[in-house]
Amino acid sequence: MKYLLLLIFPTILIASQPEFNNYFNDQTMRIDYFHFGHANSDNVSIDKIYQYDKWAGNPNKLIDNFNNGAYYIKIYDYQSGQLIYSYGFDSYFKEYKTTRAGIEGKTKVYSETARIPFPKSKIYLSVEMRLRDLSLKEVFRTVIDPNDVSIIFMKKQKVNLLIDETHISGNCHDKLDILIVGEGYSKEETEKFKKDMQRFKDVLFKYQPYADYKDKINLRGIVEPMDESGVDEPRAGIFKNSSLSCTFNSLGSERYLLTEDNKSLQDIAYNLPFDALYIMVNSERYGGGGIYNFYCTFTADNQWFEYLFTHEFGHSFGGLADEYFTSSTAYEEFYPKGIEPVEPNITAHPEDLKWNEFISKGIEIPTPWNKKAFIDQGIVWGKKRMEMNDNIARLKKIAAPEKDIKEAEKEYVKLDRKNSEEVDALIRDNKYYGKVGAFEGAGYVAEGLYRPMIDCIMFSKGSKPFCKVCENAIIKRILHYVN
Repeated sequence: MKYLLLLIFPTILIASQPEFNNYFNDQTMRIDYFHFGHANSDNVSIDKIYQYDKWAGNPNKLIDNFNNGAYYIKIYDYQSGQLIYSYGFDSYFKEYKTTRAGIEGKTKVYSETARIPFPKSKIYLSVEMRLRDLSLKEVFRTVIDPNDVSIIFMKKQKVNLLIDETHISGNCHDKLDILIVGEGYSKEETEKFKKDMQRFKDVLFKYQPYADYKDKINLRGIVEPMDESGVDEPRAGIFKNSSLSCTFNSLGSERYLLTEDNKSLQDIAYNLPFDALYIMVNSERYGGGGIYNFYCTFTADNQWFEYLFTHEFGHSFGGLADEYFTSSTAYEEFYPKGIEPVEPNITAHPEDLKWNEFISKGIEIPTPWNKKAFIDQGIVWGKKRMEMNDNIARLKKIAAPEKDIKEAEKEYVKLDRKNSEEVDALIRDNKYYGKVGAFEGAGYVAEGLYRPMIDCIMFSKGSKPFCKVCENAIIKRILHYVN
């Protein structure tokens, strides 16, 4: 029913908060749909609709006014046309659209899910897409009747799921509920999963602003143990029967680790309340990914596990952009030239900064730094890194002796650490280190986009803090979920 009654109700970007009990029951409606097309085509088709017995969100904050994300889910009351629920998000499909295949017009289908409070009466479900000028355009609308007999009532299921109540602060309506879904854990690794949950609880609350809001956060874990350990590594010819079908080499990028199996993720996750989803992958390889208001992934046992855990959640929960620009990506034009990104931590307009309130006194705008030396160092390491990773993948693919594989991996870990230390030294050797300004180089491009500080966990690897702008954005997101 695409474009049904497209123009009846105008788009509302800023709205007051409706009264929860007037429109919703304390339950969840899960709407699975297919999102398909290519760079110049957005199509939506409803798959199935489910009913759960509890709503996790804050009933006092139903409208999302962050104006972030490439898409918006908007729910309108059928009778009055009032906007009664909304949230912005990014998606796997959005990222596919920026790849060479998407730009060349090759259609691909992705599963996505809209999770909303369960409505008391009929609603309009609207999906809006952000255009190049940052406005939102409705691309899909349909009517949903909560009394429709085809809606599936979901009881708790999958008795083989392991649940870990890692850190509970209170009622899900009043707290930010974070759920970590384990992936790639075998039936013999359930104790490892529990230990990993405790380890990453400590990591979460080590970093600001999460440490200051520890009593506002619930953290839970859930995993479906499988017969084998690990996840797919296509470049090494390794394929596993994991519960969520996570895979390295997503969108053709060796370290990008995502899943296209959204339905399996939702089927496991719904057993516990959540506002934000992590996927913790049982692997020693470096890899991860974060998609705003969708999910993020990270590998549990890589030497950069702290960085991966906090950086990727910065994307998926904080709505933060990548601030780095020397690493390879699968994207052709993720941020169109001259268009202001919606993310709070990068900008195309240093003359009119969105983070003016944080600017350091007397700083130059744009802010000079040793960018050329940084780029030169990155080019050298990028070539070496690719050669070493290609060799490791080759050794695995030809089933080389385990000793040879381990030696190659050990050498890579050593040189990767050495490179990071050299990068940190290069970054610290700057007049404006620790200051807030406008440093050119961000969002995968060296020119035309700017970041707030010379370094941040959204910029480079290591155990380091978020910059002031990123930290402030995360605080605003936390406060959206708590009372």
